[in-house]
Amino acid sequence: MYLADAIKLKSLLHKQIDKLLEEVERVAFIELEKDEPLPTIQSRSLEDIEVELESIRRDMRCLDRLVYEANLKTVIETHDGPLPLVEAIEFAIQLRAQARMYQELSERPKREFQYGFGEGTAVIKHALYDPELYRLKAIDVEKRANRIASAIETANHRTEIEFDASRYM
Repeated sequence: MYLADAIKLKSLLHKQIDKLLEEVERVAFIELEKDEPLPTIQSRSLEDIEVELESIRRDMRCLDRLVYEANLKTVIETHDGPLPLVEAIEFAIQLRAQARMYQELSERPKREFQYGFGEGTAVIKHALYDPELYRLKAIDVEKRANRIASAIETANHRTEIEFDASRYM
């Protein structure tokens, strides 16, 4: 199985766990009128659901371990040198945050009049940087983040892990 599939499978397993926990609520309790007998047959018992939950949770732990190991062992090349996937993912997140900050700075005016600071006194807020320069920096940093994200995506579809997903996929 490829790492990209494992990431999708983790999401699927989380959804299955949520559904089973909802089912626990449905089968664990019943509302009956006074003196009405308990039904003798249920489609699934609480114990059946517990067994299935434990099996999925065990697979989830195994899958998590395999994904973490792959994220540490798989290395991608970046402009800043080779990085393990786990670090490249964080680096891309940081670059996107930096690009957002640069973009916000680029959208601010070079000079901005401030009002309401006293009796007839005009206050002007001056940017101590060039907004156009920060617009260009935002574009450059966003491109770097996109290149790393693309390399991560490629690695996710190339890296294989040993996990039998036939029960789920």
